[in-house]
Amino acid sequence: MGFAGAMVVAMAVDALLGWPSWLFARIGHPVTWLGRAIGAIDAAWNRESDPPALRRAAGIAGAVLVIALSVAIGWVIQNLLQALFPWGWVQIVLAGVLAWPLVALRSLHDHVAAVATPLLAGDITAAREAVARIVGRDPAALDEAGIARAAIESLAENASDGIVAPVFWGALFGLPGILGYKAINTLDSMIGHRSARHEAFGWAAARIDDVANFIPARLTGFLFVLLAPRRAEALSCMTRDARRHRSPNAGWPEAAMAGALGVRLSGPRIYHGSVTNEPWLNEGARDPLAADIGEGLAVYRRAMLLLAGLLAILAFA
Repeated sequence: MGFAGAMVVAMAVDALLGWPSWLFARIGHPVTWLGRAIGAIDAAWNRESDPPALRRAAGIAGAVLVIALSVAIGWVIQNLLQALFPWGWVQIVLAGVLAWPLVALRSLHDHVAAVATPLLAGDITAAREAVARIVGRDPAALDEAGIARAAIESLAENASDGIVAPVFWGALFGLPGILGYKAINTLDSMIGHRSARHEAFGWAAARIDDVANFIPARLTGFLFVLLAPRRAEALSCMTRDARRHRSPNAGWPEAAMAGALGVRLSGPRIYHGSVTNEPWLNEGARDPLAADIGEGLAVYRRAMLLLAGLLAILAFA
């Protein structure tokens, strides 16, 4: 089966359709199904009365279970396709359609564009409401620059986590690869953060996610550099500042995007009333404005088109 070709089909279908609201209302979404399973394991296995070492062991077991089941489901479906449809192109199309829900190409674009539209119109309240749907920081404390910065950072990071990484693992291993990655990423988003409840239980989820995103994050950064209006600045910023980010991976696409747009990203922000002093990416550059979100979306569209083109070439080769 042509795994790279299947990922091109998945990207094309998602770019055209997204995940329709009527379909979500009827069956939900694979990520929500994963979320329910992870939530059930968290509730049953992450007991506050247990010592940290036991909670960490339970978290490791829970993460391995969710990932293994996801990979197994993908393997079974993929082998059924190969057994039922001996024609290679049919396998590729069907695998791509099945992978489609796991590629958030259009959703990311639409959510970030929903921030830019009211911000360009001067409607700060609506822009804050829109950005609150994609970031965890307190929207009430954000001015125009803060809203634009949050939207651009979310665009850069989620381009890696939501599109490049699942497509990368899907191109390598097919449906088991993309399903396994989505399980890893969903585990990290739900239990991989450093809260009192998940410091021990989510340790494995966070570490596995770091490994799974190592190559895709850097690939995303280089895609942004190649399609940036300021290539030299994007490359310089990425290679200089990526490692300053609190995440071992998110700094690569974010720093590349900061250099590409000629703005500074990251920096201090407020979560739940507390200031988190993060280092700046592209420190010394100007603060982003509403128009920079649109320019960032243009870089994103070109980068995703290049990724699809490279996969198509690989599929034909």
